[in-house]
Amino acid sequence: GIILVAINPYKQLPIYGDAIIHAYSGQNVGDMDPHIFAVAEEAYKQMARNNKNQSIIVSGESGAGKTVSARYTMRYFATVSKSSTNARVEDKVLASNPITEAVGNAKTTRNDNSSRFGKYTEISFDQSYQIIGANMRTYLLEKSRVVFQVENERNYHIFYQLCASAMQPEYEHLKLGKSRE
Repeated sequence: GIILVAINPYKQLPIYGDAIIHAYSGQNVGDMDPHIFAVAEEAYKQMARNNKNQSIIVSGESGAGKTVSARYTMRYFATVSKSSTNARVEDKVLASNPITEAVGNAKTTRNDNSSRFGKYTEISFDQSYQIIGANMRTYLLEKSRVVFQVENERNYHIFYQLCASAMQPEYEHLKLGKSRE
């Protein structure tokens, strides 16, 4: 399959707008510069042409931009499929489980909001290849962070959120104190 190496520039670039999406839509791989939209277009075309499920694997180190790349891919699908679920389906999918973000994200030396879990996102299309729904599954990868953190790193966000609420009557039974950051 296609392999794309992308680098997180740690700033917004003007290469992910609707005009760029439309430029890649309908193009063949290799006809244009390598781009996350070229990978998404190829998967979309293969799905439509062969009527078979497709997979895109986004992998990388902490802070590499995996979540952002997945978001751009979903935005591409929502735009080119002219989905009736609005072109912002990626926001709905990625925001569908904010509690998991608090439970599964932590501050590291390289990323203040580093996801400590893997995600499997399944996007469903109808017979006209329009998005009709999505399902996200998460897999906790770093259970050791619950009891141990490297110097200058933090536990999962939920721990600090609970500590900040320790004086609330509903949390008194947890016997939480002030966190040591």
